[in-house]
Amino acid sequence: MALMLKLLIVKTSSLGDVVHNLPIIHDILSHHPDAKIDWVVEENFADIPRLHPGVNQVIPVAIRRWRKSIFSKQTWHEINIAKQRIAQFSYDIILDTQGLLKSGLITSAARGQSHGYDKHSAREPLASFFYQHTHPVARNQHAVARNRSLAALALDYVAPDNLPDYGIHGGTIHTHISHTHISDTPYVMGLHGTSRDSKLWPTEHWIDLAFALNQRKLKLVLPWASAAELTRAQTIAAAAPNVIVLPKQSIAELAAIISQSKAAVGVDTGLSHLSVALNIPTLAIYTDTDPALTGIYAGSKAPAINLGNINQTPTVQQVIQNLEKII
Repeated sequence: MALMLKLLIVKTSSLGDVVHNLPIIHDILSHHPDAKIDWVVEENFADIPRLHPGVNQVIPVAIRRWRKSIFSKQTWHEINIAKQRIAQFSYDIILDTQGLLKSGLITSAARGQSHGYDKHSAREPLASFFYQHTHPVARNQHAVARNRSLAALALDYVAPDNLPDYGIHGGTIHTHISHTHISDTPYVMGLHGTSRDSKLWPTEHWIDLAFALNQRKLKLVLPWASAAELTRAQTIAAAAPNVIVLPKQSIAELAAIISQSKAAVGVDTGLSHLSVALNIPTLAIYTDTDPALTGIYAGSKAPAINLGNINQTPTVQQVIQNLEKII
C-alpha cells in the first residue's frame, strides 16, 4: 500500500491570491485522495484555507505585521514559534505557489522536497533559488491556471484544463448577524472597497445600481473594512431605500453572508474572488487594472463576468445588463 502523501502549501497573500490557490486542493486530492495538506498563510487570510475541508492544518504567519516592528522582541518570539510550526513535520512535497522571496524563505524553513517556479516563471526570480525542484510555468495565463499547472508539475500529473473547483462554501459558518441586518428579501452583495482609490467605482454609480436593484425587489448589502469604506457605504445607504450596511465582519462571517446572496457585484478586490469561490454569480468591475491575468475566474458551478479595464469605467447600464445575464 502506498504511503499517504504529506504536503505543505506556501501561499501567504493577498486575499485574491489565496482564493486563486484553492483549486489546487481539489486537483491534488483527485490524484491523491488520502493526501494530508497543510497551508502556510498570512494571519489575516487564514479563514480562507480553513473554509476548505481538504486542508488539514493552517499555519498562520504575520509577515506584514512583523515588518512594522522588526526590532521588537515580541516579533522575533512570534517568528520563532512560526518557524517551529513550519518545521514540525517532514513533508513529501513543499509547494510554493507564491514565487516571492518571502515565500521562498518560508519554504526553506520547512523540512522536505521543495518545489516552485523556475527563475523565468517566478514573480521574483531570486525566489527560485530556495527550491530544490523548479518548474517552468507560462506567465501569460491567469493566476488560477498558473497555480494548477505548477501543482501538476510538482506532483507529476497532467494539468487539468476544466473549470476549477474552489471547494469551499460558507453555509456552515455561524455569524453574529441578526435578521434585522439581513432580511428575508433576496439581496446582492456590493463589494465596493478596494486597495486603491483608482480602482473604485463611483459612489453615484453604486447609488444608481441600488435603485435599479430596488425596482427588481433586491436589496444591496454593503460590507466595509475601513473608515473610508464605512463612510461610502453610509452615503449609498442614505440615498437609496434598499441598502443594508453590515457591521464589521471577519472573512469567515462575510463568506457566510456572501454565500446566501443572489449575486455579487464587486470592484477589483479579494472579496470578489471569494464570491466566485463560494459559487455565487459574480460581476467584477475594473477601472484601473486589466482582468486578463488576475480577474475573477469562474468555477465549475457559477458564472462570472469581468467588466472594464485600465481607464475604462463600466456604466451602471452595462453592469445591470450583465448582472441580469447571470442572476
